[in-house]
Amino acid sequence: MNYSIIFPGQGSQKIGMGKELYDAFPVARSVFEEADESLKFNLTRLMFEGDDQELVLTQNSQPAIMTVSFAAYKVLTDEMKIKLNPVCSAGHSLGEYTALVASGVLSFCEGVKLVRDRGKFMQEAVAEGVGSMAAILGLKADDVREICNEVSQNNECQPANFNAPGQVVISGLSEAVDAAIVKAQEKGAKRAKKLKVSAPFHSKFMTPAAEKLKQEFLKCTWNKSAWPIIANCTARPVDDNNFQELLYKQTFSPVLWEDSVIYMVDDLKIDTFFEFGQGDVLTGLIKRTRTGLNLKSAGTPSKLEEIAECLR
Repeated sequence: MNYSIIFPGQGSQKIGMGKELYDAFPVARSVFEEADESLKFNLTRLMFEGDDQELVLTQNSQPAIMTVSFAAYKVLTDEMKIKLNPVCSAGHSLGEYTALVASGVLSFCEGVKLVRDRGKFMQEAVAEGVGSMAAILGLKADDVREICNEVSQNNECQPANFNAPGQVVISGLSEAVDAAIVKAQEKGAKRAKKLKVSAPFHSKFMTPAAEKLKQEFLKCTWNKSAWPIIANCTARPVDDNNFQELLYKQTFSPVLWEDSVIYMVDDLKIDTFFEFGQGDVLTGLIKRTRTGLNLKSAGTPSKLEEIAECLR
């Protein structure tokens, strides 16, 4: 079995996330407690009992998703005593940071603070309402690129996530995104709908956030990775010396998730993916990209036990 471990990005958050892990496993509780202590903020209470409108804020949802993902990972490795040796690892957007924490490049304390800052910087980069994102379903990637070029003279609207065949997310100024939605519908898109996000992520408008993040990177200790990490903005393995540069570029560049999956399956011969965290969004995207794979999500005790059985 050639397997990869993968970590989701923003969008999978919901009130109650991670509570089953917290209640069942001491090592999961310790991860949640470390997140609260590192952030000097009761993230755990927000996740379990808070207001959905507060949790969905980028600066809260990003550390929340990382915490649940890493807690699930630690349950498998520390509580269930499974030694992981994946061919590679990857994460979608924010999930790339979780992949770095899991592989030992960053400590969890530094990682969770980084993604909290990342969310804050991304939110601050563009005033609320000025930018937006939309999912375009049923068109080829080249068609979506062409639409973005038609509605913007200077990249006011750009492809942000190439998630799977026929699924591209666009990002930019709200007016340009609205115009792109109309064009996509005219070209026969099955669906073209705005996303419930507060900023145009993975677009040129995130460059100020990337510059601030670069300064935060300098405060962190960067170690060698235990296994290859597939970068969002290249869909190829990262050289250990390039983590900071590629995370900087990732902030304002499209996420090449479809190409990453194709590379892992076709070039690295991955036949199994284990998704750690809340939900199974990435598992769904992989199903749309390549067939005949073994796909398992790992966000609950029972799902983690299934993965442990696979690896024992």
